[in-house]
Amino acid sequence: MYILFLVLAGLLIALSLLPFIQCQHWIFRVAEFVKLQLLVFQVPVLAWGFYLVAESPWIWTLQIAQSILIGYHIFILVRYTKFWRKEKYDKGKDASDSIKIISCNVLQFNKQHQRFIALIQKEQPQIFLTMESDAAWEEALRVLETDYPHTEKVTLDNTYGMHFYTKLKINKSQVHYFVADDIPSMEIELQTADGHRFIFFAVHPPPPSPTEEENSKERDGDLLSVAKRVRDYKIPVVVTGDFNNVAWAKSSVLFKKTSKLIDARIGRGILSTFHAKYWFFRVPLDLLFHSPNVFIDQLFIYPSIGSDHFPMGCTFFIDRYSDEQAEDIEHLERGEMDEVNELIAEGRNEESDNRD
Repeated sequence: MYILFLVLAGLLIALSLLPFIQCQHWIFRVAEFVKLQLLVFQVPVLAWGFYLVAESPWIWTLQIAQSILIGYHIFILVRYTKFWRKEKYDKGKDASDSIKIISCNVLQFNKQHQRFIALIQKEQPQIFLTMESDAAWEEALRVLETDYPHTEKVTLDNTYGMHFYTKLKINKSQVHYFVADDIPSMEIELQTADGHRFIFFAVHPPPPSPTEEENSKERDGDLLSVAKRVRDYKIPVVVTGDFNNVAWAKSSVLFKKTSKLIDARIGRGILSTFHAKYWFFRVPLDLLFHSPNVFIDQLFIYPSIGSDHFPMGCTFFIDRYSDEQAEDIEHLERGEMDEVNELIAEGRNEESDNRD
């Protein structure tokens, strides 16, 4: 039992410390995803350690380290609970009507198209976005185009296809390939029926993992390219999609600071979206960031549609004249823009061995 404790305590401490090492290899970055799971294991292991200190007083070293890391995890995660929630903002008289978005990594190999179609028909969002959508998904979704006549489509069979549908007016749209010619991002300027314009940015960079990309260079470069592009926009911005990242990771924090956007999950819950089949290992990979004049009413996760991701929904309104959320913007510190530019350059220079 003593040896088992040492192994568990050492492993949990090591996994907690790995993200502090700024190496982009997947071994260091994947450890960022499981902060909540680490915390769940660390608390009972810490309690167990108090029963063993009499056998070996130097266990206090592990206990102190474990306690500090538990405190650190709680400090990071508590902001994603309702304890951190502010009072609900009052909607101004010049605010837009409510807008609903649904975004989902539908899983290219998921053939249960009708489950997602039924969700859209039931919820009737003004906007919906699919990721990993190939030609088969595009064909299946045509049934929705009567209600959603305005579209932007990038049909790929490399798991990075992306399809956008809306009932709103599209003023202009552009597909970007910031780090690779097979990794698209969409930038679409929309206008509501009551005259409010905003930018919708859809992202889906590749993940660092043992089965996909060896490192996070393309992911980080792609996301930070989006952040630099939107940081000085004068109209409201919403960025969403499968980030293949968690909001508390350093690269996500850099994204938030660079873009001058707000993390919609703050005060609303961790809201894990992946993996749909393995409840204990779920992590929030599908994120949403918004400018301070976009006010989130609700952020929620829908039931499974057969993909490995749950669909994510959001309702919000735009109030261009309100500055109530301006204080929530976090700013880059000295030297961080140089780091952002370096990460973007590394992402553009990276050659993937995983995608054809």
